[in-house]
Amino acid sequence: MSIKKKIHLNGFVQNSPSPHSTGLWKHEKDEGIRHNRLEYWTETAKVLERGKFDAVFIADVLGTYSVYGNSHDVAVRHAVQLPAHDPLLIISAMAQVTEHIGFAPTVSATYAQPYALARQLSTLDHLTEGRLAWNVVTSYLESEAVNLGLSGRIPKNQRYDRADEFLEVVYKLWEHSWEDDAVVHDREADTFALPEKVHAINHHGEFFNVPGIHLTEPSPQRTPVLFQAGASPRGRDFAAKHAEGVFTKGHSLEALKRYSADLRKRTVAQGRNADSIRIFPMVLPIVGSTEEEAYAKYEELKSHVSYEGTAALLSGHTGIDFSKYDPDQYIEDMETDAVQGNLDMYAKDPNKRWTLREAILNHGLGNGTVKFIGTPEQIADHIEEWATEGDADGFNIAQSYSLETFREFVDHVVPELQKRGIYRLEYEGKTLRENLFDTDSPYLPDNHPAKRLSSPVIK
Repeated sequence: MSIKKKIHLNGFVQNSPSPHSTGLWKHEKDEGIRHNRLEYWTETAKVLERGKFDAVFIADVLGTYSVYGNSHDVAVRHAVQLPAHDPLLIISAMAQVTEHIGFAPTVSATYAQPYALARQLSTLDHLTEGRLAWNVVTSYLESEAVNLGLSGRIPKNQRYDRADEFLEVVYKLWEHSWEDDAVVHDREADTFALPEKVHAINHHGEFFNVPGIHLTEPSPQRTPVLFQAGASPRGRDFAAKHAEGVFTKGHSLEALKRYSADLRKRTVAQGRNADSIRIFPMVLPIVGSTEEEAYAKYEELKSHVSYEGTAALLSGHTGIDFSKYDPDQYIEDMETDAVQGNLDMYAKDPNKRWTLREAILNHGLGNGTVKFIGTPEQIADHIEEWATEGDADGFNIAQSYSLETFREFVDHVVPELQKRGIYRLEYEGKTLRENLFDTDSPYLPDNHPAKRLSSPVIK
């Protein structure tokens, strides 16, 4: 009898009122307007840990969705991922009330500085005792670029070139600056750490010059678990080289099959194993005690979606001002410097031609991702099918109404997954990497490029 594939789960959130279901902050069960309170985040972490989730996956953007009508007005009116609060500052509080669940904040490699970010993430890996991940993104919003001192958005290939070098710098800091036995705490010799075992990285590159040492001693994982969400060919190559987990979304099992096969092929081409990477499609669950109840709930949820707000969201995701389009015209295949995957979901769907109106109505719940609608048993069936046939390792669970969606999933779907033997009953590892990969090591594997970098020159 074949061993059943074990499924991993992340809770998909953003420090914003109703970030992935536009307009759902109005729903009577939604708690998203409390996103600016610590209790909201500590409760989120506790609910997800009760459901034995691997991590709280925290999306983020540094700009406003102002492509639509060339204005931020719609984003302000309809809370289109706005207000947008910092994803890092909530982690310590969530860690304080939990023991096992990890935290995967999104930080852009387009605008951050590697020397400073390496310290922030190492600090959080220390404070969480090895439960930190980093969702590495390259920023796509024009509004981000102009507010961070640039004349406009950096071209996609240059964003990835910069991100490649950014990761090289933080790898040198995390993996090669401090030796394992550098910290000695020797009171007799009045020596906290041995300077001969702490090395300057002497990095001089196209985008960064970082000569010094890492500012913190090695954290429990050294390098946080690395997530990425590349959809374009360049993005997929970047993920195949660096990522341990990838976040993807789409409408169909067929699209997931193609994505998984392509990404694993690219991962092997980078000198890694096909299973070195965990694939996490995003799913919006809508749970009912009967199928009819679940579909009635789906219709009711759709009535809270802001059409104009979602149009602004889709315009920002794709970089295309849809205020200039007829809602009944079809979305065409084209290249974008924003998020190619969000355009391809509608422009390259082999099963359907999407009008703009249809795409907006779909995008309003869960950012257009697939919806698993039905009883707990039916949703578990879908999860099993996508894991086995689609080669997914787990799922990023999105929300319609914030927090209650997670409670419903944890209370009703998780027990069904556990009953089938495809989901953990308890956490077994100490760090996030150990739990995510069912391994006994908190460190990156030897075939990861961070490990293959030469150690810095000792001066």
